[in-house]
Amino acid sequence: MTGGPGRPVLPAALRAWCGALAALAALALGLLGLRYAGHGGPGAVDTRLQTAADGAGPWRYDLAHAVDFLGEPAGAALLVAATAAVCLVLRRPRAAVFVVAAVGLAVVTATLLKRVVGRTIHGGFLSFPSGHTAFLTAFALAVALLVAGRLGLGRASGTALLLAAALVAGAVMGWAQVVLGAHYPTDTVGGWCTALAAVPATAWLVDRVAARTGRP
Repeated sequence: MTGGPGRPVLPAALRAWCGALAALAALALGLLGLRYAGHGGPGAVDTRLQTAADGAGPWRYDLAHAVDFLGEPAGAALLVAATAAVCLVLRRPRAAVFVVAAVGLAVVTATLLKRVVGRTIHGGFLSFPSGHTAFLTAFALAVALLVAGRLGLGRASGTALLLAAALVAGAVMGWAQVVLGAHYPTDTVGGWCTALAAVPATAWLVDRVAARTGRP
């Protein structure tokens, strides 16, 4: 899953692209945060998207609750622990550290930004950005990076894998949060951008620390 000993978690072929992606995501996150800072209601885009989600039937709510569980502490811990355990069994400690650190940074960043931005939903709950969306997107992106490195994917195929993983995970969790009324649609976009900014930065940092300490 993670390549040979000493293999970087951020493949060289994807390094420049991931850096550009992280920078663009951080910029978009900042702009969205400024746009919705201090707001206590949906914007025009949110209203249109929420109207489309209001027609969700009972089975959709059940599915949304199941997806939401993956972003709850118990579900998130299960996903991350299982993935890290696989990395350790394969003797890839750097990959295990990366997965834990990447999702941790994404969630912590989302939590801090909620307090800074101050956007609220349902009369006082901080909502921007969505921590659930940030978590699942970060998890999927981190795993995709490890798979890309393991398979030795080039820039085109590796980029396609990363984008697909991030888009699917972000869309699925974002949909669930909107259907359940836990977040505005733009909150989920903010969570998605948080993960896109955090994961490449974490990968670069983990590789840099490993190179300096000589760890695999």
